[in-house]
Amino acid sequence: MLVIRLFRVGKKNQPSFKIVVTDKRRSTRAGRFVEEVGFYNPQTKEKVLKSERLKYWLSVGAKPSATIQNLLISEKITEGKKIPVHKKAKEKPSVAPAFADLSAEAQVAKAEATADKKAMEGEGKKEDVSLALVKEEKPTEEKPTPALAEAQAIKGEKPAEEKPAQEKIKEETPKPKEKQKEASKTETSNKEIPKTSK
Repeated sequence: MLVIRLFRVGKKNQPSFKIVVTDKRRSTRAGRFVEEVGFYNPQTKEKVLKSERLKYWLSVGAKPSATIQNLLISEKITEGKKIPVHKKAKEKPSVAPAFADLSAEAQVAKAEATADKKAMEGEGKKEDVSLALVKEEKPTEEKPTPALAEAQAIKGEKPAEEKPAQEKIKEETPKPKEKQKEASKTETSNKEIPKTSK
């Protein structure tokens, strides 16, 4: 498929463009082109267009890029609407736009009011939305598991209600380094150090 598009030439920070007819699959920077049909310098606003050749390639079926389409319309080579070339800003998705800027109590009150309106209109049963919102806000308290208690004991924190049991386990099982120290103490005490006298 043939396209009419810009082909950049010029120095760094001094762009100027050839307007070329090329295959869509070719590179826009160093690809070969079929024919050069114009020139455009955006800094000086200089435009040189071969209108006869542009009309020919458009009649053959070459598609102009958005920038070239706008350029052809402004030079009155073709007719139509200009195409917006600027990038569109991405919109951030919002979870609950109706309740997003309200506090927790205000959200509950508004949810109850909307549920009351629906019940009055007969659209459905009144849903207890306030309880659902309150349940989501308060996290449930969990009892510490044995693995969590051990992790807290290693860090030096006191786990709730299980500290005495952890101390008993520590006292019963000596650490390997302590065993080595105890063994070395007993060895030195068992050996008699001979005293030399003069």
